[in-house]
Amino acid sequence: MARQPWERGDSVETKMLDDQDIEKRFTYHTPTADQPEKYGRIRDEAKALAVTLNDLCPPSRELSVALTALEDSVMWANAAIARNEG
Repeated sequence: MARQPWERGDSVETKMLDDQDIEKRFTYHTPTADQPEKYGRIRDEAKALAVTLNDLCPPSRELSVALTALEDSVMWANAAIARNEG
């Protein structure tokens, strides 16, 4: 079986992210004119779904995972707006 570059002592030049990706991901993005409204709408829609899930689903690990996934969705949707508009 072939050894990995780090096992052979070879240098590894490949980066997971380039400098532009790092800058985009780890820089604060000041909201532009209509972005706060978009963020609010996403949160409002997610909150409505969270209420529905909480009302319809029995308390369980699965409900907890569903609500956490919904929180993740809101975060990533807002990041999509922040990082890719303006």
